[in-house]
Amino acid sequence: MRIGSVSENRELEKRVAVTPDIIKKYIALGLEVTLCENYAVHLGIQDKEYQNLGAKISSDENEILRNSDIIIQLGMLNDDKSSYLKENQTLVGVLNPYENKEKLQNLSKKKIYIFSLEMLPRITRAQSMDILSSQANLAGYKAVIESFANFEKAIPMMMTAAGTIPAAKVLVVGAGVAGLQAIATAKRMGAIVFATDVRMASKEQVESLGGKFLTVEGSENLETEGGYAKEASDEFKKKQEELIAETLKKIDIVVCTALIPGKKAPIIIKDNMIENMQSGSVIYDLAAIQGGNTAFTEVNKLVEKNGVKIMGESNILNKLPISASSLYAKNIFNFVENLFDKENKKININLEDEIINKTLFK
Repeated sequence: MRIGSVSENRELEKRVAVTPDIIKKYIALGLEVTLCENYAVHLGIQDKEYQNLGAKISSDENEILRNSDIIIQLGMLNDDKSSYLKENQTLVGVLNPYENKEKLQNLSKKKIYIFSLEMLPRITRAQSMDILSSQANLAGYKAVIESFANFEKAIPMMMTAAGTIPAAKVLVVGAGVAGLQAIATAKRMGAIVFATDVRMASKEQVESLGGKFLTVEGSENLETEGGYAKEASDEFKKKQEELIAETLKKIDIVVCTALIPGKKAPIIIKDNMIENMQSGSVIYDLAAIQGGNTAFTEVNKLVEKNGVKIMGESNILNKLPISASSLYAKNIFNFVENLFDKENKKININLEDEIINKTLFK
């Protein structure tokens, strides 16, 4: 059995699906690993490093795609590369079935098994494969670092003979994995941190990290069975809007992380709220790629409104590609290991396994 991976579009994606530390694990499963030439050279990892661990390097990406039983990637293959896939091959990655539904349907018709890992169920056994958590964790950390770098004041409280500099006040919107890491990072750097989320279960987690949880009076618990946030009622939205609007008047830095899977990101910070924020404040919008949580977010641009800087990137993990690749490669390996029948050395698509059933594109 052969497992292969080819280059992503590096203008959009600098992460890789296979790192050197995972090669021996694939070989131990009985898989032959083939990667394209200069696979991770942009990360400072030379082909020799992979070869010394037992991987094969090929200069022909199309040949890798034709001959691999399992293909592992970050994102969806482009149309040209997808055309080389054939019956009974398995494609694993973060394939965005909401946006790429038609492309995935066409591949499925060719009897190609497609697994999109953002569809993993939130169960204990799937935690080691959970790419959303591992990548969101890094995104939350980096969003704080980026917003602090653009904030032109000190973050922690500083007492000097010339006077006291107050600690920066940070609001984190959305206390999922990214939000919780943002809270922890901001707190470690000396900020006073507030957080809000539609899921009441987040309150205890926020407070355990030293943040203050902002609760809408009489709030409802808007959490799906899978642990994701769901859309709020109009009444809840109005109450949350009033709470956030009042809070923002005293906030220096906002980190937005609110996303609804498969839908446009909810606009939580309206234009009138930004008008009432202090000049010099910074908003980092991690939801930018899905439309953004603010009224003015633009992907890969720093927008300034009334002295407030609003930032959002299409892929913040391109700024942490080595760490992100390391975690992603481990997630992917754990998924492939669960999919692989070690005794018979073949893929076993057991639909009674919740992990396999939920991630298989049907």
